[in-house]
Amino acid sequence: MSENDARTLLRRSLRQRRRDLPAAQRIAGAEALARQLFALPFLPDRGYVAGYWAMDGEIGLHAFQLKLPAGLVYCLPVLHGEELRFAPWRAGDGLVTNRFGIPEPDVSPSSALEPEQMALVVMPLVGFDDQGHRLGMGGGWYDRSFAFRHAAAAPPWLVGAGFEAQRTEPLDVQPWDVRPDAICTESNTLMAQR
Repeated sequence: MSENDARTLLRRSLRQRRRDLPAAQRIAGAEALARQLFALPFLPDRGYVAGYWAMDGEIGLHAFQLKLPAGLVYCLPVLHGEELRFAPWRAGDGLVTNRFGIPEPDVSPSSALEPEQMALVVMPLVGFDDQGHRLGMGGGWYDRSFAFRHAAAAPPWLVGAGFEAQRTEPLDVQPWDVRPDAICTESNTLMAQR
């Protein structure tokens, strides 16, 4: 089996694992995740904080978004070419559906904020390992958008978010993979070893 096939099977298994979590556990997990995120030692006190629209069983960020301090502006990703941009968003603001069926703020992508303008980015994940590596959906959106972090220190701080059930065996790291500064779950925070 090729490495690509193995990653596809792993993604499928981990996505099913998170989908199988009962609704009550997912809701409680989102509340607990918010506590983990607010306890991060590098949580900024002002600036732009990017999250995501939870889909396909991903751990929700609504509890985190609703409790953000006044100095932090919550943003959602917007597709722009082959990279992500970010736009401020609050409940009730307009949304459109992008080509992957994911809701995003109803703004012109060219007017959205650049990845470098974020103070903190909370990224969804399909899986993660004990070394703090993140396995995404396979499209490379976050890796391309934050490739500059290979040569530059934070900010933006990058945090993977998922359920503890998405922890997996050590992942094969690719040269283009951008490693998060931390992985937060409903019960743990795993800080990256640099």
